[in-house]
Amino acid sequence: MQAILYIAHGSRVKAGVDQAVAFLQGVQQEVQVSIQEICFLELATPTIGEGIANCVRQGATRIAIVPILLLAAQHAKEDIPIEIAKAQKLFPHILFSYGEPLGIHERIIDSLQARILEKQQPKHEASVLLIGRGSSDPAVKRDLAEIAARLRMKYNYQTVDTCFLYGMGPSFDDWLQQEKERQHQVFIVPYLLFTGILRQSIAKRLQGLSNNNMVLCESLGYDVNVKKVLVERINELLHFKEEGVS
Repeated sequence: MQAILYIAHGSRVKAGVDQAVAFLQGVQQEVQVSIQEICFLELATPTIGEGIANCVRQGATRIAIVPILLLAAQHAKEDIPIEIAKAQKLFPHILFSYGEPLGIHERIIDSLQARILEKQQPKHEASVLLIGRGSSDPAVKRDLAEIAARLRMKYNYQTVDTCFLYGMGPSFDDWLQQEKERQHQVFIVPYLLFTGILRQSIAKRLQGLSNNNMVLCESLGYDVNVKKVLVERINELLHFKEEGVS
């Protein structure tokens, strides 16, 4: 019997966990699979191991692992595969398949524009800053740069810069130091899925500035476009498995 295990990141902020659960409960309604469970990488329960065990307990013989992650970094490439390998030893009769993060997708570009328009209409000379969580994986920097380039071209921004809260640069602090006197309108969009401590820290750093040209937008979030991209990733994974590749 087929099961799907959704792996969200987790957060110390309860609202972030609640947002993920509510979003994934909506996704579950779009997917015709009888066993669907939600778990978390860290900072919340159930854990990945507990999520897998919950699927097995309900009779699953095949488990499709779906990471609720924006980009492929350490969590997607190392942490989750390690947990799958542990589970494979515990449940050798289970066939596991593993999906892709949300990645680069045109719908997500549209969602970034929607976060900007929620604040105000961009002026002709407006720019955008996308703030990523951060990683030591160079692929994350490359992928966010590609997303920035697509946003700039599709919606005709003067520039779309990228920075990160930790890991490899440029850092948000470096960007602020260079751009705090910027005279043109700049929309700052946290490239994050949920409300949490990271967005709060961005807002706190901006509070000390007197520059009214910097507009902090809501995080990318779990909107309808993100939902459609995730359902697409799930369908890709289930079709891939049905073709006999796991």
